[in-house]
Amino acid sequence: MVMAKEKSQKLLSRKERLKIPHQPMPTQPPETRIHNFDEIYLGYSAEAAMIEATRCIDCPNPSCVQACPAHNDIPRALRLIAEGNFLGAAAVYEKTSNLSQICSRVCPQERLCEEACVIGKRNETIALGKLEMFVADYKREHGTSVFTLPTPTGKRAAVVGAGPAGLTVADELAKRGHAVTVFEKWPYPGGLLIYGIPRFKLPLEVVRTKVRELEQKGVKFRCNTQVGKDISLAEIKADFDAVFIGIGANEPVPLKVPGVDLEGIYTANDWLVRVHGPPELLPEDMRAPLPPQTGKRVAIIGGGDTAIDCARTAIRLESGRTTIYYRRTESEMPGNGRDRALAVEEGVKIRYLVTPVRFIGDDAGHVRAVELIRTRLGEADESGRPRPIPIEGSEFIEPVDTVVLALGYWPDPEWGKAGREMGLRTHTWGLLHADPETGATSVPGVYAGGDAVTGPNLVVTAMAASRKAAAAMDRYLRGL
Repeated sequence: MVMAKEKSQKLLSRKERLKIPHQPMPTQPPETRIHNFDEIYLGYSAEAAMIEATRCIDCPNPSCVQACPAHNDIPRALRLIAEGNFLGAAAVYEKTSNLSQICSRVCPQERLCEEACVIGKRNETIALGKLEMFVADYKREHGTSVFTLPTPTGKRAAVVGAGPAGLTVADELAKRGHAVTVFEKWPYPGGLLIYGIPRFKLPLEVVRTKVRELEQKGVKFRCNTQVGKDISLAEIKADFDAVFIGIGANEPVPLKVPGVDLEGIYTANDWLVRVHGPPELLPEDMRAPLPPQTGKRVAIIGGGDTAIDCARTAIRLESGRTTIYYRRTESEMPGNGRDRALAVEEGVKIRYLVTPVRFIGDDAGHVRAVELIRTRLGEADESGRPRPIPIEGSEFIEPVDTVVLALGYWPDPEWGKAGREMGLRTHTWGLLHADPETGATSVPGVYAGGDAVTGPNLVVTAMAASRKAAAAMDRYLRGL
């Protein structure tokens, strides 16, 4: 039966493939998923995945490949999926992606590869992200985890930060035979993958599988070690042959309004870590209270992916009403449109063209209300988006029990200071200068990539830049 289907799929013309209906990946229904933190996507069946992959019309110049920051060979992977060769498809993705099982879950494919899919101009675009997720999961469940380790080079490389950038560099250098040690300030490797992304988007086991894979390749992790505090960057550089800095940009942008220090007001970092970080993987000072006491009215300030994640988390903590307050309109929201639609489906409310001016507390110092002012859009600011302008006299008060500030992130200012002392060039907000093709910084033998260089960006862009940096580090270590 399967072989007959495979043969018929190969013989289908492009016109016939365009008539194949889109196969959406099943999800938990909203009324079920808001009561748990399990991944909302239930996965494809083998048959559904094969049918969805067969919709690809094999474009002579596939724009999806160029639109993917990792430049995955998507058409080849889809051909293999259509034939039922799921392990072969997983191997295609792994040639260009070190984090296939992660990127397929957290990257906004609707404005990357899927947006470029020509089928999407007339029909529902192919579910490229979900197909990659399917084969990555298939390999995790059915594939082997035996690695043939290369001949050791005798060179030692240090990686600072175990987020997407650091894990990618560690993977690439280990595959090339270098001894790699990763320094991580949190108790477990993964960075934002563990401590910043909700479990209903990225299950913990997916990240743990990647960490175990790296350990099998010989990568050593030194967790609970903060570079700049427990050990200096200069010490690391003296002890290793090359260094990669992938510390991310994790310092919350502050909101400077009265009352922001009241009890019940969280930064997005604190909120997500306390709810989604397994207690055994958290620093002791963050293990209680778990989860935070939300009350019945939660206000999320911000409009990006993190704001959406915080709001969907609040819904699952059974808050009675969760509202996102955003100072621009939906057209200017920088986050993932699909996740935003899922949030609304789950009961999150979004108020546009408003911004907070102060928080109001009770006698015990706990937040009880937020005063907001309505805004209108003016000329474009430095971000290229219309500047929100407060409308005088339009203030109003909303009662709240909990507030989460999701306003974006900056690099750690202490890192900028430490980097400059060592001779590392920095620029806007303390971001590191690094060559876009090699990741080389102003200090020989020191490389950087990911959000520490670009500012907050996507997991896939951090991975793509870090692969380039790892290749350059390999040449440097070999004296080429």
